[in-house]
Amino acid sequence: MDFQVVILAGGTSKNLNPLVSKEVPKPLLPVANRPVLYYVLHQLEQSNLKDLIVVVEGEDSALLVGGWISGTFVDRLHVEIAAVPEDIGTAGAIRAISHHLTAKDILVVSGDLVSDVPPGAVAATHRRHDAVVTAMLCSVPVSGPSESGSSGGKDKTKKPGRYNIIGLDPGKQFLLHIATGAEIEKDARLQKRIVRAVGQMEIRSDLMDAHMYAFKRYVLQEVLDQKDTFQSLREDVLPYLVRSQLKSEALLNGIPQAEENGNEKVRSQNNQVMVSRILSNASTPSFHELCSVGPDGSAPIQRTHKCCAYIASSSSYCVRLNSIQAFMDINRDVTGEADHLLSDTSSDRNNIVGPSPKLGTKTTVGPHCMLGEGSEMGDKCQVKRSVIGRHCRIGSHVKVVNSIVMNHVTIGDGCIIQGSVICSNVQLQERVVLKDCQVGAGFVVTAGSEYKGESLARKEK
Repeated sequence: MDFQVVILAGGTSKNLNPLVSKEVPKPLLPVANRPVLYYVLHQLEQSNLKDLIVVVEGEDSALLVGGWISGTFVDRLHVEIAAVPEDIGTAGAIRAISHHLTAKDILVVSGDLVSDVPPGAVAATHRRHDAVVTAMLCSVPVSGPSESGSSGGKDKTKKPGRYNIIGLDPGKQFLLHIATGAEIEKDARLQKRIVRAVGQMEIRSDLMDAHMYAFKRYVLQEVLDQKDTFQSLREDVLPYLVRSQLKSEALLNGIPQAEENGNEKVRSQNNQVMVSRILSNASTPSFHELCSVGPDGSAPIQRTHKCCAYIASSSSYCVRLNSIQAFMDINRDVTGEADHLLSDTSSDRNNIVGPSPKLGTKTTVGPHCMLGEGSEMGDKCQVKRSVIGRHCRIGSHVKVVNSIVMNHVTIGDGCIIQGSVICSNVQLQERVVLKDCQVGAGFVVTAGSEYKGESLARKEK
């Protein structure tokens, strides 16, 4: 479809300490024993979108990610790895690699998105409407968006997530208003001129931005060139494009700009904006049906550009790995209700056990578990709703519940691990008890230790 795909894969992430490290940057964090980046690349391959630029923060991380991609997707994808500085934001990352962009349309995808929504469907919607931008929207998870996810295990007192307030046309094809994150307080305000310009608008707060966007390349580059302070695609570029289409529309309809400061207030009730509130002027022409010439048929005026929405089915799986809680949730889901994402992993049971594991007597691996290749477990162990990585050595009388154990971990006899993440090359000596903890790569936990809600990691040299 003549699309270039840009995957913003990140690098280190403060939200994910101590899980990420120089040896394991964020794109290589394991979800069901595969790097999280695998899921995006696999979906793009399925949609026949194979011309990719993977943007990674930091030269060292870029080398690691590039090495993994070339070994895993050899001869299947055309991938260019681009290293950019850390902390320049999503818009800054696109700005830094803009000289690589040559196609008519650009698909930008977050590398931490785990989803079964075909990226090709977003690209096709964008092309069909000849849009300037098309944003993929998906249902807010039951636990709320994880924009500010917790850093603990199971978060008993979930903080309310940041919601998007989104305005759509009645056909749910065009994005007419968007407010995100910090903009949203108790009330959201819509300008009267916008309401009068578009005629009808449906206000939704049950959708979230999935960080997958299709852009017309020349428009995206023009905005990034002109607005050099823009750092975020979600918080700066997308709202700017949506606002500017409405400004054009108001001018086309001849609405005086003096109205600009008038506001139509939409009050939220229990964190939910009134859904499907139909605003006035139903007979106004559709937002994108206005002609591009003046009233007397002579002087052409600037045609309003289109900002579109692709709304994923409510049954779709769509979650971003942007917090430790999200990391645990996605691992649980992909080995459970969303196991269709493990498309080429076959199992004749309700769990996934790698080739030739060594399990001691009376050791049980329960439903929705994964046990990696070459791992060994002693006698009378229990694994429930957990992922065990490759080549782990686990002693006897060990319990692992609701946890993720990465590769090459050694666990001594009598350990109990609950709601925790154990990174690669960790050593837990005998009778260690961990509840809702994260243990960074290479850490040694001494025999008999008990920790609850702790983050244990080696100090960076």
